[in-house]
Amino acid sequence: MKSGKQRRKEIKTKRTERAVKKPSLPAGPHQKRPRPLGTAPVNEALLAPYKSYGAPAFVMRGYYVDIPFRCRGCGQEEIWTAAQQKWWYEAAKGYVYSTAKLCRPCRKKEQARRAEAKRIHLEGMTRKKSVRKGG
Repeated sequence: MKSGKQRRKEIKTKRTERAVKKPSLPAGPHQKRPRPLGTAPVNEALLAPYKSYGAPAFVMRGYYVDIPFRCRGCGQEEIWTAAQQKWWYEAAKGYVYSTAKLCRPCRKKEQARRAEAKRIHLEGMTRKKSVRKGG
C-alpha cells in the first residue's frame, strides 16, 4: 500500500502528463469564438448579480443574438435585438433570465396606464389627508 505522499506525487505526475498532451485552451468556461454579424458582445462585469448555479445562454455564448417573440398585448411578432438586450442587461441592470414580452407601442400604453393609476391613487390619498385634517 502506498503512502499519501507517494500517491499525491503519482497524481501530480499524471496531471502534468495530461496537461502536456492537451492543447492549450483559454482560461475559464467562456471561450472566445468569432462573433456572427448582427450580434453584440457580452460584458459580464456589467451584468447585475444573479444567484444561480449556471450562467445564462448569452453569457456562455459570449454575445447576444436577436430573439423573436410574440407581444402579449397585441399578438404581433417582434424581434428583441441584440443591441436592445445589451442595453437591458448591462445598462439597465435587468434580471439576466428575463425576456421581452411587449412591443414598444404596448409598452408605452402600459407605462401610461400605470402613470394614470398612480396619479389617481395619489389624488385620493391627498384628498383623504385633507378630509382628516379638516374634519
